[in-house]
Amino acid sequence: MVKPAQERREDTSGTMFHPELIERAARARQPVDGFPHDESRNLANCPALVLNADYTPLSYYPLSLWPWQTAIKAVFLERVDIVASYERAVHSPSLDMKVPSVIALRQYVRPSEFPAFTRFNLFLRDRFACQYCGNPQHLTFDHVVPRRLGGRTTWENVATACAPCNMKKGGRTPRQARMRLAVEPTRPTNWQLQERGKAFPPNYLHESWRDWLYWDVELEA
Repeated sequence: MVKPAQERREDTSGTMFHPELIERAARARQPVDGFPHDESRNLANCPALVLNADYTPLSYYPLSLWPWQTAIKAVFLERVDIVASYERAVHSPSLDMKVPSVIALRQYVRPSEFPAFTRFNLFLRDRFACQYCGNPQHLTFDHVVPRRLGGRTTWENVATACAPCNMKKGGRTPRQARMRLAVEPTRPTNWQLQERGKAFPPNYLHESWRDWLYWDVELEA
C-alpha cells in the first residue's frame, strides 16, 4: 500500500527504495541495438523510477524504484503522475494500460537533513575507498581515535579503511601509526551523500529514466 507523505518521510529506506530491482532488470535485459525488448519484458523486471514532486529522483543511491504493482496502485490512488511508460502493458477485464517506467509524486516529500549512520553510508561518504591508501577492496571501518583511548563510534571518528591498513594501524591514532587520512571524517548531509551517489550509477538504466538522472559518468547508449 502506498503510504501518506508523512509516513513516507519516516520509511523511505524500507518501502521506497528497491536497489535489488536494478539488478533484476539488468539480468533480464535482452539487447536489440542496445535496447531491451520492452513488449516481452517480465513484469517483475519493470520497476518505476520515482521522482519527487519537483521531478528530481527521491534518491540516487540507492536509486528510488517502486515495483510495477506499487506504481500502478499509486496511479489509481492519484498520488503520482505518469511521466513515461514501458511498452509492456497489463490487461484485465477492467484495465488496459502500459506499465509506468517513470512516475512523479504529486505531493513533495522533504528529505531529512542527515542520513542514518550505517556502514553503507559511511562507505558512500568515503567513496568506497580506504581513507589511508585509497584501496577499494576489503573495506571495513576504523576508529580514528581508538575506543581504548576514548574514541566514539560517530561520523567524526570513523573512517573507511581496508583490512591491511586497519591491521597496520591497530589500536593507535593515525599520528602514532604515521598514517595520514586522505580527508578528516565529518558528518555528511543527505544532499552530500546523494551527490556522492551520482559517481556510482547502477549497472542498468532504462532509457526512459535517463532524462531524469544526472550521473558523473557517461551513460551507455
